Amino acid sequence: MAQWIIDFIEQYGYAAIAALMLLENVFPPIPSELIMPFAGFNAARGNLQPVWVVLTGTAGSVAGTLPWYWVGRKIGLQRLQAWADRYGRWLTVSRSDLLKAHDWFTKKGEAAVALGRLVPALRSVISAPAGIVRMPLVKFVCWSTAGSLVWTSLLASAGYVLEAHYESVGRWLDPVAKAIVAVATGAYLWRVATFRSNR
Repeated sequence: MAQWIIDFIEQYGYAAIAALMLLENVFPPIPSELIMPFAGFNAARGNLQPVWVVLTGTAGSVAGTLPWYWVGRKIGLQRLQAWADRYGRWLTVSRSDLLKAHDWFTKKGEAAVALGRLVPALRSVISAPAGIVRMPLVKFVCWSTAGSLVWTSLLASAGYVLEAHYESVGRWLDPVAKAIVAVATGAYLWRVATFRSNR
């Protein structure tokens, strides 16, 4: 798994980073905790420019927030809750998840968008309440960019530093990556199997 991500990024470069980060925010096939460190790792090997790694990762991440924002803006909280009751099992988004994100957004204000980008459980769904309350798109993008920039910078920096110790960590890098994906997949399947709509 680790080598596949590295090879994919090596082959398609910045476009691969942006695409993977976009997908991770809409429907997470691979967590950003793997994508950005491996992008930073590629940068440390001289294949990519570190600044562009962070910028394209941030751009993909912000682009991935927009579908949830527009869903919240067009549908509204009540219809979104009904949608979660009906289809939330497959995205593991329940009525209570939406209410928690909405309440957190209400308490924290606009800064909740930036802070939410740093919290794995809120990273995607925090965009919906911003749309529901019709937060201006420019403000939403600015706050999302701020939070995403911090997150992608931290992860890419970790991968950049890791490259210097590649020989010592190479033997466990792939098993750790597989374990992260396995845990994420297992958690997803568990949530699907035990999903409750909280009607």
